[in-house]
Formats: sequence, structure tokens, C-alpha cells
Amino acid sequence: MPQKVETESRKLLGRLRDAMAKDSAGQARLDEIVRLIATSMQTEVCSIYLFRDSETLELCATEGLQAEAVHQTRMRLGEGLVGRVARSKRTVNEADAPSAKGFRYMPETGEERFSSFCGVPVQRLGDVLGVLVVQSRDAREFSADEVYALEVVAMVIAEMTELGAFVGDGAALSARHQQPVMIKGTVGQEGAVAGNVYLHEPRVVVTNPISDDPEAETARLREAIDTLRISVDQMLDQTTTVDAEQVEVLQAYRMFANSRSWMRRMEADIDNGLSAEAAVEKEQSLARTRMNGSGDAYLRDRLHDLDDLSNRLLRILTGQGKDTGAEMPENPILVARNIGPGELLDYGKTLRAIVLEEGSVGSHAAIVARAWAIPLVIHAKGVLTEALNGDAILVDGEQGIVHLRPDDAVQTAFQDKIAMLTRAQERYASIRDLPATAKCGTTIALHMNAGLMADLPSLAGSGAEGVGLFRTELQFLIRNKMPQRAELSALYARVMDAAGGKRVAFRTLDIGSDKVLTYMKPNDEPNPAMGWRAIRVGLDKPGVLRMQLQALIRAANGRPLAVMFPFIAQLEEFRAARIEMDKAMARERVLEHPLPAKVEIGAMLETPSLAFAPEVFFEEVDFLSIGGNDLKQFFFAADRENERVRKRYDTLNVSFLTFLEQIITRCAASNTPLSFCGEDAGRPVEALCFAALGLRTLSMRPASIGPVKHLLRRSNLGEVKAVIDAARARGDQSVRGAVSDWLRDQNATG
Repeated sequence: MPQKVETESRKLLGRLRDAMAKDSAGQARLDEIVRLIATSMQTEVCSIYLFRDSETLELCATEGLQAEAVHQTRMRLGEGLVGRVARSKRTVNEADAPSAKGFRYMPETGEERFSSFCGVPVQRLGDVLGVLVVQSRDAREFSADEVYALEVVAMVIAEMTELGAFVGDGAALSARHQQPVMIKGTVGQEGAVAGNVYLHEPRVVVTNPISDDPEAETARLREAIDTLRISVDQMLDQTTTVDAEQVEVLQAYRMFANSRSWMRRMEADIDNGLSAEAAVEKEQSLARTRMNGSGDAYLRDRLHDLDDLSNRLLRILTGQGKDTGAEMPENPILVARNIGPGELLDYGKTLRAIVLEEGSVGSHAAIVARAWAIPLVIHAKGVLTEALNGDAILVDGEQGIVHLRPDDAVQTAFQDKIAMLTRAQERYASIRDLPATAKCGTTIALHMNAGLMADLPSLAGSGAEGVGLFRTELQFLIRNKMPQRAELSALYARVMDAAGGKRVAFRTLDIGSDKVLTYMKPNDEPNPAMGWRAIRVGLDKPGVLRMQLQALIRAANGRPLAVMFPFIAQLEEFRAARIEMDKAMARERVLEHPLPAKVEIGAMLETPSLAFAPEVFFEEVDFLSIGGNDLKQFFFAADRENERVRKRYDTLNVSFLTFLEQIITRCAASNTPLSFCGEDAGRPVEALCFAALGLRTLSMRPASIGPVKHLLRRSNLGEVKAVIDAARARGDQSVRGAVSDWLRDQNATG
């Protein structure tokens, strides 16, 4: 970039710093800034638009347009050229703006005199706060140097907006991180709690975006980069070669840390007047914009690596480490972009809820949240931008909604909801030790799902009759290397001890899809949910499966043992897995170790194909557990991680219930014990319908046992079955409406 532009840019930033150092109101600062930019850029117009809400931009200051238009001119996101800049997060540079696609004429501004238009997003770490615009009468495109200078200025404006430099009257000038915000996410785990934000990675605050000593700032940047490179090299040296995925990420870190183009761009930003921190953050914002707009999964991963590396560099430059000294607040609710199982378990059961900006319904975080029986909301877009440590936060896991800094009305309504849920739990506690016997005399066995030792106290407190599913993968996911057989054996033994003689069904390692082990070579699969996962991994890597089976046998130490294999799709897979169990038993017999008093070998029915297996399969398997989450997504061909389709399909759809009824009939004919395991088993109306169809065992999260038992004890399964049959006969797509109407009538007459 020519030295003249660099010098002018630095001069402009110096003037902006002086203007913002004055003890003046936010509006006065904005007015001074647009005047300075217009003068420096030699344009007739400079305007700043800021968001007044998530969808509306407001003209907050201008030099050159009609003064009366300030705080009166507004446009929706995507509307006009200004809205286009905000939506796309990219610069719009038009020589003939009135003829440009999407141009919207705002008569109150008097902008009809100006032909050229250049708008750049005022953004911080990918979050657009507003738009900076310059216009001139001449029909010309602004040069690359001029656009670059505007981007540098916009970066500083974003930082000052974040720091509250432009607070004033009206929504567009309201202080950030102080207003109530509602964020709609996705339900990861039900429940409703109030608490205070605890950020997993506190935001790095850049308080000195402008510098007039580029040599000193460049030296600081280079020193920080050297420190970063050394730390990345040390991490690589300390990482075992088995951790293939972790090594790949660290190698990407090393590549970026040694990138000359990355360094050149940041040094150019410093030459134009930014501090080292602001230069890093400017490049990080651009990376996040590219990341959000990329359809290439590999490129997104690499840009995510660059984003993470930038955070590390910022922490080195500012001295703001992850441990900022902020104490965990009372009733902490963890807020993070994403989090691994090991990091999450480090927090212990002190957390009241978890809110993730990313995440998935089948992730390890979701598994841990269910184990701890705390609400989880995922896909809470924007929560990291809005939340500060200690902020009041309400998490509605029933609706997938998060309220930050809620107002009094929302708080009151939410407390009423929590009180209602608390009263219901107290009511359920009174029937904890009673059987789930319906009015017609049929008793349903209610079991719980678990995956951590911490779950097992819930066995007694919830009234569960046993553990219908113990997920063994968590012990693999929280480590950075394969656990030892002795470790697993000791853990499984403690699980059986804690169960106090109640049956525990251990599911063998279910990895793949969204549960990836860092120490196993990842597979780049277009559809991992239907790819190399669960029993397919176990049969292809029999050493791991055998080790786990031996650990289970030794843990039993003469007690009964129930083992089930996940994701069985056909008879031959079950037989191959059972052979591995036979081999493990034979080896333990040779070693003269105690064998289980009784061994039950079951399978998870998660693929429609298994429901149509030969009759001999149902005779050979000791028990079956319907894995409702996977079975439903494959039955409807609707990815449960895809919000656009997963909510379109109802568990109580007539087709799905008819399919379940066929499975129940086949199992009854062969006397094969059958249970339903999954989130739907813990939803009272769904559980009632399953019981009416003939399922006699349901396995769910511990907190669901009370409400399910309460409804079952108040219902006649024969009457529910009649309602279902009548809905089918009418051609209803779902029986939900009919069953809900019947329940309302029962409550009205009961």
C-alpha cells in the first residue's frame, strides 16, 4: 500500500482517538467522527448506521446528508445498499449507486445528489454492529487503498462501540450488554433454571485499538507471534502420534502461526494506525466472515483453526488468559461456543445449565447434560456476543429459549414456571416407590439411562427399576488416549455396585457420527450418521471390542451381566458381535477368572432393516432395545441435527406407531424382551402411547420417570389404544391431537 495512504490513515485514526478522548456525549463523538472521516477521505458524505434491533439499522450520524434524517432514517437488514452491506458482512463499492441492484432512495436524506457509494461493515469478530458509508457526487469506484482505510476505521468504530463510546438516547445508541435479550436456540435437554452467566472462554477486550507508534506495535506483534509459535511447537511435541485429529489441528495452528501473508496483513494494519491487538482482531473478524459464508467443510475447519489461534495470540498480547480471575458466580450457567466432554466434566455438577452457540443434540455435551439432569440449549446463535460473565440468565430447555438480563415481567413469568415444575416434582416424589401400574392393571417397567458414575444416585431417587442403557462411550471420549482394560473394569464394577443388584444394560462403545475419539483416525464421511460408527467400528477393530467385553466380564465378577450392541443393522452383524463375546468368555475361562452368573446379549434396534430381520434373529437375541432417536431419523429420512427437517416429523405419526407395533408383535411372538430407549420414552404422552401399543419397558432420563409414571397411573391403556386405532381409521396423520383431547376430557371428568 502506498506510504501516503498509510500516513493519512494513521493521521485519521489519531484524530479519531483525540475526538473520542474528549469528555463528550456519544452523539457528539459520532458527529465528530463522520466529519473527520469525510474531511480526511475528501468525500461529500460520511454516515454511520447502527443497529437499533437485530433487524433494523438506523442512521445515527452524518456529514453531508440532511441533518433531520439522523435517527429518523431506518432500514431493514438486507434493504438498500446499507442493508446489503450489513447482511453480507462485505463491502459494497458502487460508482453509480442509484442504478445498483437493491438501491433504495431515502428522500429525507437528500442523497439523490450523490452517485458513488462505498459501505463497509462495522463489525467485531464477525458480529456486525453497523455500517460506515462514504458518498460523493462523482461517479467513481473508491480505490482499494481507500476501501482498506475505511475498513481500518470501521474496525476502530466497532471496538469503541463495544466499549460504550457512543452511548446516548434511543435504541441505536443504547449501551451494549445491558439490554434484555432473548435468543432462540434448539432444545438439547429439557428443564428450566435461572442463574448467572459463566463464560467458558471470557471475551478478550481490546482497550487500545489505535496506536501512533507502528514500530513498537510491530515489535510487540512479532514477539507475541514468536511466543505463539513456541507454544504450538511444545503442544505438538507433547501430543502422542496416536492423537491423529489433534495433531492435524496443531499442524494447522503451526501453518497459520508461520504464515507470512497473515503476518504481512497484520503489519499493514499496524502501519495504518491500529494497535497490535486491533490488527489481530481485524484479521480475525475477516476470517469469521469467510468461515460463516463458506460451504466447504474443510475450509470452515481451517478458518475455525485460524479463529482459535487468533484468540490465543490476543491473550498473549493482552495478558488476558482463559483464567481471568473471575469467580464462578452463584448458580452458574455455562456459556460456550462448544465444549468437549473432558472440559465439561472438569466443572463438575456445580453447573445449573449449559448454553452452546454450536453443539448438537447427540453430542457429548448433550449426553453429560442429560446425565446431570440439567437444561441444555444448543445453536444459541449470538449468545457469546451478548453475554458477559455474571449476567442474569434464564434457560428454558423446554422451548430452547435463553433470556439474558431479563426484565421484571419475564423474570416473574419464568419464576412461576419454575415453581410449577417444582410442585410437579414434589408430586412425583410421592409416587416414587409405587409401581407404574395403569388403571387397567398393566404395569410398565420404568428404567433410566446413564453414562456417568454421577448418574447412579438417581437410580434410587428417581424410582427407576434399573438402568436400561448405560452409555460406555463417555469414558473413551473424555480421554486423549485409549483407556486401559483395568480402568474400565474398575469403573463398570463401581456402576454395578452402585446399582445395588438392579439390572444394568451396558451398551458397548457407540462412537462415530458426532461422537469422535481424538486418538482414532477420523473418517471424512459425507453422512457420518449412516457411516462408520458403533458396531461397525467394533467389528472392524475387534481388539477394542474384545478389551471392553473382557472389562465387563471382570467387572461382573460372578454377578449377572447384560450387554447390548449398538446400531445392529442385520443378523450377521449380531452374530459376529456375539462371537466376540464368546471369545472373551472363553479367554476369561482359560484365565480362571470368575464368569458372570448369567449373561444376556442384546441389540439396539436403531435401523428399520433390523425390524425385518429373519425370525431366527429374534430367537437368538436375548433382548432388544429400540433406539428411538436414530430409528426415527432413519424412518423419516430426517436428520435429527437438521432443524429444517427434524421438527416436521412427529413420533406419534401413525406410520411410525404402526411400525413400532409390528416390532412389538414380532418380539411377542418370539418371547423376546423389548424396551424403548430414548428421549421420546421420557415424554409422558409418547410414553403413554408406547405402553398402549404393547411396550412394557421404557428407559429414559431419571427426571422423566416421575411425570411418565404419574400419567400412566391415571390412564387406562385399553382406552388409549382405542383412541389410537380410531385416529388411524380416520386417516389422521398423527394421533397426538386425538390422545391430547382424550387426556383433557379425562382431566375434566376426573
